[in-house]
Amino acid sequence: MKYYTYYPGCSCEEGTATAYGMSALAVAKALDVELHELEDWNCCGSSPYNSVDELGSLCLAARNLSLAEKKGLDVVTPCSSCYIMLDRVNHHLKESPKVKAKVNEALAAGGLEYNGTVKTRHILDIFVNDVGYDAIKSKVKRNLSELKVAPYYGCQVVRPGPGFDHPENPQTMERLIESLGAKATPFPLKARCCGGSLVIPEEGVALELTYKLLENAVSNGAECIITVCPLCQVNLDIYQGKVNKKFKSNFKIPVLFFTQLMGLAFGIDNKALGFEKCVVSPDKVLAKSSTAGKGV
Repeated sequence: MKYYTYYPGCSCEEGTATAYGMSALAVAKALDVELHELEDWNCCGSSPYNSVDELGSLCLAARNLSLAEKKGLDVVTPCSSCYIMLDRVNHHLKESPKVKAKVNEALAAGGLEYNGTVKTRHILDIFVNDVGYDAIKSKVKRNLSELKVAPYYGCQVVRPGPGFDHPENPQTMERLIESLGAKATPFPLKARCCGGSLVIPEEGVALELTYKLLENAVSNGAECIITVCPLCQVNLDIYQGKVNKKFKSNFKIPVLFFTQLMGLAFGIDNKALGFEKCVVSPDKVLAKSSTAGKGV
């Protein structure tokens, strides 16, 4: 059994990515990974807020880190934005004593102190590096050998330095897909931006970026896309209709969280994985799974 402090983040707990949170916990249990949710956690500080009030954003992230320090376990999150924010603040405060002092002055009002004694990690890193591909492969119960999957990392999860994968050509999800018995398709744009929160102030720009990603995945034979990021999943899944309308395309490609694909391969009940929350129907993905054999 492996133990970690779990930081779900706003999206996975109550937002658009509840299926991510559900499936992450279900897969962790199947892999004997024990995630202890951080008590009284708050928003990570988010990158948009960081551009408005940097110190306030640093304090929000540091409060989570200081709470985690009481547990003495690495902080694990499924959200790419939360990961990059917590990781960046953790490194920044360790390297900037003056900023750390200001942050601790604010934290002291709540009886807390940041000391920099825990690591921040993404749940993909935990599954592939701490648990390992062989252990993942041993849990596979459904045959996914006929399923072609495009791995989409997005622009955040692989870029905090030093990270757990290559920043321009990451490979962890390709290896994960193969471990699950499915086929990883080429995806040259796998680490490009989806448009992120630009979909609110600059929808046209975001839709064009999303279109390019969907086109790249489909043109390389993908039957579904998996991602590690709540915002990426929203843009590629929910906004497919708007992309089709704007660019006269006809995309109907399911966009899943990587933990949903893992859970499907493990034979976990579909309801526990939140498949019904997808906007683009995942039925063709589910139809390609079988309990007839492992397919690995």
